[in-house]
Amino acid sequence: MQRTRGRAPTGGRADALSQELIVGAAVALLDELGERGLTFRLLAKELNTGPGALYWHVSNKDELVALAADQVLGHAFAAEPSPEEGAGSGLRVLAVAVFDALDRHPWAAPHVTAPPTLANALRLLDRIGTLVVRTALPAERHFEVSTAISYYITGVSAQIIAPRTTHDATVSRDAFLAETARRWEELDPADYPFLTRTTKNLRDHADRDQFITGLDMLLDGLNTVADPRPPA
Repeated sequence: MQRTRGRAPTGGRADALSQELIVGAAVALLDELGERGLTFRLLAKELNTGPGALYWHVSNKDELVALAADQVLGHAFAAEPSPEEGAGSGLRVLAVAVFDALDRHPWAAPHVTAPPTLANALRLLDRIGTLVVRTALPAERHFEVSTAISYYITGVSAQIIAPRTTHDATVSRDAFLAETARRWEELDPADYPFLTRTTKNLRDHADRDQFITGLDMLLDGLNTVADPRPPA
């Protein structure tokens, strides 16, 4: 394993560790305590080592959380797509798997960044591009379409999932949506005609269905552009 930034370990403790082991333990603590609750001191206690040994493998908390989010992302697409898999179905399965993985670990969603730089985020974009190449799109459009799909998957997932980790942890999702809907209801319908009519949908919607609805519209558009048919 490559050792880069951080202080040298004392007493040989870091040799019993690896970055993968540290990041895996961090994922468990983040799931339990959230980003605010994660500290190097607590992580070192979980791993039965000292904080200095952790710094030999990970520079700081920001890097640790980013690596933990990337590990979560990697769990979403372990298997390579088969050569026979269609582009549209493959992209849909991949996108939903990523959303579900981030949904299980809400703290991770805001840390899957674009453009990607970490290993699994890079692998996700490459997987998307590999599937887009299978469409009838001209080659000069592969990059734009692949990155647009990547941004939808990661960006919309973060927009839907991340608010759960930002408002008061004592407030449930249903209570948060109900309060937001109440505020929408108080808006002037002349200025906000759509929002004041859709408060029930805000209260009752399922996050996963919301994500898939937008995803299907995006993939339908891809199918239309990649395989245009003459009007009936």
